[in-house]
Amino acid sequence: MKNFSKTSLVAERRVELHDKLSLTGAEISINTLEAGTKVPFVHYHKKNEEIYGITAGKGKVIIDGETVELTAGDWLRIAPSAKRQFFAAKDSALSYICIQVKENSLEGYTKDDGVMA
Repeated sequence: MKNFSKTSLVAERRVELHDKLSLTGAEISINTLEAGTKVPFVHYHKKNEEIYGITAGKGKVIIDGETVELTAGDWLRIAPSAKRQFFAAKDSALSYICIQVKENSLEGYTKDDGVMA
């Protein structure tokens, strides 16, 4: 078995990488909302926080009733229990990466977890 997975993506509205890359510690999705559209539901999670990276366009997210404006280059973390819904601007699509991981599960990172080979 290889120690890596690779996939190539074609432009789609939503792609989840869990199955495509055999992820075991995170879920990552690549998303695009067309101009004037929204995620059709409000949601929250039981255990997983979400990290969003806005890769293109502009829009907003409503988190627990608070509106947060979004533009390319923005990153945000949302706690599991926070209710959220994303909207693209009327004149711009909104593209983003969503990384979902279990809250408080990080034990080491970057240089703390890396080992010189």
